[in-house]
Amino acid sequence: MELRDAGSDDLDLLHDMLLLAFTWDGTPRFTREEVLAADHTARYLGGWRRPGDLGLVAVDGRTPLGAIWARALPAATPGYGYVADDVPELGMAVAPAHRGRGVGSALLAGCLRQARATGRRAVSLSVEDGNSAARALYVRHGFVTVGRDGGSDTMLREL
Repeated sequence: MELRDAGSDDLDLLHDMLLLAFTWDGTPRFTREEVLAADHTARYLGGWRRPGDLGLVAVDGRTPLGAIWARALPAATPGYGYVADDVPELGMAVAPAHRGRGVGSALLAGCLRQARATGRRAVSLSVEDGNSAARALYVRHGFVTVGRDGGSDTMLREL
């Protein structure tokens, strides 16, 4: 497995990964078209890759295994894991066939390195109830719960 920066050419892949993140339990709650049309999608990925955006793609040869992305969002248009205007919100997904093999851990560790290298003080995310594998991954990487919104927790990782 190799990690590489997520560039503007990866937007289609990132949209696919966002759909996987939204449907993490395999329940087809959204279609790709609905995800593309959603306001939150534009918040997280519109104009990708803007200055300040962070992101990595995990690949095995030419096969994408997963991706992670982060963008600071303003309070006026927050994401699901909003903490502060200067704290980027993470999104990530690993293709189902590659889960449980360290891909998510490698992506998360790599993105935390990117955030530190760019002077970020922290990163945040949102994790839904029931997504115990993702929650355990985040806790292992030092995230703590700092808020609750409906059926999801907002988690923060100080850098």
